[in-house]
Amino acid sequence: MIESYIPLILMVTLGFLFAFVFLILSEWMGARRVTREKITTYESGMVPFRTARERFSVKFYLIAMSFIVFDIEVVFLYPWAVSFSSLDSVGFWAMIVFVIILFAGYYYELKKGGLQWD
Repeated sequence: MIESYIPLILMVTLGFLFAFVFLILSEWMGARRVTREKITTYESGMVPFRTARERFSVKFYLIAMSFIVFDIEVVFLYPWAVSFSSLDSVGFWAMIVFVIILFAGYYYELKKGGLQWD
């Protein structure tokens, strides 16, 4: 039984070995020249007007996480919409409850000020 896992163990070991070797080689052989182009913030040709090392407001991250959470929840609507014709009333009401909970969470976040930038 253990013989069937030998190729898997070998592949995982080789993967870790290659990753380790390439990390060491890139650290050892990599260039360390600092140029003006390398330390600029943007690659689009825009001249940066502030440093790239300044801190962002926590609101930025809260809004980003809220967007991801609500976006992932909305993804659950697509399979329901595709199989809507084959669902009975239990599937319909389960999705109605899901949407109500989704909007309740959105309303709660809206009232708490989670979507305000200032």
